[in-house]
Amino acid sequence: MMFHDLSERERQVLSIIIQAYVINAAPVGSRYIAKNYNLGLSDATIRNVMADLEDEGYISQPHTSAGRVPTDKGYRYYVDLIMRVRRIEEEEKKRIDHNFKQLNYDPKDSAEVLKAVAKVLGSISQQLSVVISPKLSNALFERLDMILLSSSRIMVVLSIQSLFVRTIVMELNLEVSRQQIDSVIELLNQRLSGLTLSEIRNSISRRLADCDKDKALLNMIVRSADNLFDDSPVLERLYIAGTEYIVNQPEFDQPQKVRDLVCMIEDKSRMVELLFERDDDLVSNSTSGLDVSISIGRENTASTAEDFTVVTTPYYVGNTMGRLGVLGPKRMDYERVVRLVNYMADRLSHSLS
Repeated sequence: MMFHDLSERERQVLSIIIQAYVINAAPVGSRYIAKNYNLGLSDATIRNVMADLEDEGYISQPHTSAGRVPTDKGYRYYVDLIMRVRRIEEEEKKRIDHNFKQLNYDPKDSAEVLKAVAKVLGSISQQLSVVISPKLSNALFERLDMILLSSSRIMVVLSIQSLFVRTIVMELNLEVSRQQIDSVIELLNQRLSGLTLSEIRNSISRRLADCDKDKALLNMIVRSADNLFDDSPVLERLYIAGTEYIVNQPEFDQPQKVRDLVCMIEDKSRMVELLFERDDDLVSNSTSGLDVSISIGRENTASTAEDFTVVTTPYYVGNTMGRLGVLGPKRMDYERVVRLVNYMADRLSHSLS
């Protein structure tokens, strides 16, 4: 986005309009700024600065009142060139720790950890929080187990990179014994452990080509490799929380806005795209020094997300990367949300590693 080079005075006024609008959810007028902020400027001078900002597209007048609200361009300028994100305060950390303690979850179960992080991020930010389990393309396969459900049905349990587990039920077109299954498990774990899922998919038939024992069962595993060792993000491992907080915000006093939000929440694949679509645009914010992706309004490709801002950041488990973020009205406290998202990502990386 091309920006007009704003003067220090214009930056000050734009920053105040955004901060005041975030707090009050009401258009901001020149008289309000003159009265509440000691800029050393008259009401008339502030009015002129606001007129210039409006001409450049950074603020707009929603109706005939004297007040102005930020545009997508105004928010983008603020986020890229004005915002400064401080380190998270100890008091905020204590609040987050307290929220985690209130949840009864198993810290050794990755699904419960991701769910807990989504709940805490939603309640602390008062926005919609989304946590997606890591993309598994670079995840290391640790071991495989099989549970015999019947003579022609097995459950395959894959342990992947630290705490992540996938279970897949397979129908067999042959009957197998427990002894055969144990033999195949031992062989697969010997030959595949330590490889990435993509390496296994691309080379499993070659790695098992010299095996003559239990050939029928092994052939079935090879034929099912694309499904068994699938490394795409798993939609069931997408966790959303905070709906009860976000719908209380003034932006959602219109039924259509609530419907748009519900549609987004229900479309899990779209939600995954929203969080991952700006991966290539991930940069260290020039003023905050933090790796965040902030997508504002119409920068989001989904038409239902045009009134929202999406703030996301990656977290890491070994060689794998997941993503977490916050989705809320464009009128959000960007500095605080960025701070929270980054802190929660660090905490999640630490918890799962």
